[in-house]
Amino acid sequence: EVQLVESGGGLVQTGGSLILSCAASGFDFDDYAIGWFRQAPGKEREGVSCISGTDDTTYYADSVKGRFTISSDNAKNTVYLQMNNLLPEDTANYYCVGALNPWDPNNRPIATTLCAGLYTYRGQGTQVTVSS
Repeated sequence: EVQLVESGGGLVQTGGSLILSCAASGFDFDDYAIGWFRQAPGKEREGVSCISGTDDTTYYADSVKGRFTISSDNAKNTVYLQMNNLLPEDTANYYCVGALNPWDPNNRPIATTLCAGLYTYRGQGTQVTVSS
């Protein structure tokens, strides 16, 4: 059974930092692309950041570039999202997603394709709240 379990959310002040973790199980981690989406009440989901070891690509939404960093520890089957300089608009439920190297007919990088929404699995999410 494939499982993606998130942790690390919480309440932080503007300008603060958090590290989210996504622990994956039930599949060969090395063959999968993993990433983070977020969704705030009343807003559409947003692909925040994704990573693929297959083609060694990462993707960041424009809204988080320069502030968030995604990384993976294949030995621990875990993906991390380091979030710095958090803003109130970062407040959302953050959930982990995964897919077996999603294919894109436009031949975009795998991480970009995953963050476009072509994921197969997702976790329950962890809440991040940034106070002003």
